[in-house]
Amino acid sequence: MTTETIDGVAVTTRANVYFDGKCVSHGITFPDGTKKSVGVILPASLTFSTGAPEIMECVAGACDYKLAGSDAWVRSEAGQKFSVPGNSKFEIRVADAYHYICHFG
Repeated sequence: MTTETIDGVAVTTRANVYFDGKCVSHGITFPDGTKKSVGVILPASLTFSTGAPEIMECVAGACDYKLAGSDAWVRSEAGQKFSVPGNSKFEIRVADAYHYICHFG
């Protein structure tokens, strides 16, 4: 099931802008201190680095991703998630806007 709303959170109003505006996100913090980000990636091929483990949840659009150490591109569409290990990298290809929630682990 795709997450459509997130209630009861604090939102950082200043956007995080990466890759010359191809990725824009806002941080959200839950009452228990859990942090996530909500954003959009515009059409591009990008490489992201992770500190902590992440789960990328697609809420609209689609992407193809490839985890570090893999040669396989995998499709992720609305309602699907993929996990990225901490201290790693992943490549992402987006043809149309990819809307996501990044769950930090």
